[in-house]
Amino acid sequence: MTILNKDSSVLLIIDVQEKLLNAQFNKEEIAKKTAILAEAASILNVATVVSEQYPKGLGHTVGAVKDKLPNSAVFIQKTSFSCCGEENFRNIVKGLNKKQIIVCGMETHVCVHQTVNDLIVMGFEVHVAQDAVGSRKEWEYNQGIKRMLNNGALPSTTETVIFELLRDAKNSNFKAVQSLIK
Repeated sequence: MTILNKDSSVLLIIDVQEKLLNAQFNKEEIAKKTAILAEAASILNVATVVSEQYPKGLGHTVGAVKDKLPNSAVFIQKTSFSCCGEENFRNIVKGLNKKQIIVCGMETHVCVHQTVNDLIVMGFEVHVAQDAVGSRKEWEYNQGIKRMLNNGALPSTTETVIFELLRDAKNSNFKAVQSLIK
């Protein structure tokens, strides 16, 4: 499988928290694109998991993203850089019984890269929305993207994800989802 299927997919939002977001070189793009993905997941009923790295110190998911999440979104707190370092996360993603994971969040070269690598090792097909991930420095972002793609992640963008999940302009949710990217 290389084209996303909404019934086989999970949206994973990694650590889009205020104290981390403000330090990213592409913070506006990350917040905007992640919120779009969250709202599209809500409209299309795509399973969504949100991680928060040490929220006691770094705060919770930013409101611009949190407000767009599906009501069914599952939150996990973590201290490991890879989400997969948390048993609760591994149990959740296995329990969803999905094959494809759409990844966005921060930081590309640390938590996103390590999580993507571990998900691939676990047997998931991982799609990285490159316009919805970020790092403090652009060269760190670029290095993280290279590492993930070399490890088998599939490159994607927010619009690619949305249109693959929709599959057809006749989809009853087409207008609602299309309006997110206008």
